[in-house]
Amino acid sequence: MLSRRLFLVSTGTLILAHQTRAEQSAKVWRIGYLSRAAPNDSPYDVEAFREGLRTLGYVEGQNILIELRFAEGRLEAFPALAEELVQLKVDVIVSPWTPAARAAKGATTSIPIVFVAVSDPVGSGLVASLPHPGGNITGITDVGIDLAAKRLDLLKQLVPRLKRVAALGHPADTVWESTWREAQAAARQLRIDLVPVLVTTPDQLETAFAGLNRRVQALFVAPQLLFSVHRQNIIELASLARLPAIYESRRYPDAGGLMSYGANYRVLYRNAARYVDKILKGARPADLPVEQPTDYELVINLKTAKALGLTIPQSILLSAKEVIR
Repeated sequence: MLSRRLFLVSTGTLILAHQTRAEQSAKVWRIGYLSRAAPNDSPYDVEAFREGLRTLGYVEGQNILIELRFAEGRLEAFPALAEELVQLKVDVIVSPWTPAARAAKGATTSIPIVFVAVSDPVGSGLVASLPHPGGNITGITDVGIDLAAKRLDLLKQLVPRLKRVAALGHPADTVWESTWREAQAAARQLRIDLVPVLVTTPDQLETAFAGLNRRVQALFVAPQLLFSVHRQNIIELASLARLPAIYESRRYPDAGGLMSYGANYRVLYRNAARYVDKILKGARPADLPVEQPTDYELVINLKTAKALGLTIPQSILLSAKEVIR
């Protein structure tokens, strides 16, 4: 009789364990995603993130749902959108760029957050350190501020007798202070005068560019979300002013900008899926070190260079990952 009871208990335990595994495998995870774009933009970052999830076995509508929230270029919209995702009780929030990451962190201390393309996660107050982020947030940095010296050096190679460079910045974004500090140090080494050109809204861009080409010979655009969202306007204004400009992302030369140097952003967004996967499988964000990029790309738009009357040095062309002709 005792052995029969033991058999029934053991069988029941096995059935329960099987049911638990089945329930876990049948679970549909909800991922919140804060996008800077508009719904009809089909942003490449979302597609790259989805691609990363697919390679890990996630299928939308089967084992994951992505709750997309679009800021439509309005940075001030992020806090309300982040709060909306918190109310939906998503399992993890993905927040590209610093303003979105800060909004997500301000909205929850319990839901895991994975940031992407944040230029200065420590200086922005998002994490305690790169190896030990702490709290409920971790992710991938694009080390945007650390590349200021390289971008200014490329401008100096490109523009003969370069002396004065405008640095376009958004002072309300915490990334600006560290970017300006790094750029100033690099400018001193290169014997370049750096002129700050600060805007707080996209409406101020046209005024900021008025007469700028009489003060400087080139333009350095800080790696900030405001400028990425309004990149087409900036590219056009730089073209009208006939100012050679360098940016952080290939999205600028793809859209007609002169030159970019920075992380391969498609890789960053694909890699963000790995962080989400680890968290859904039980990892804590505090235990996942912030990842730094290993793949950088220099992209040059030769059509824009020709329009500006510039000859790209062979040394730069040879080091470019892509030349747009």
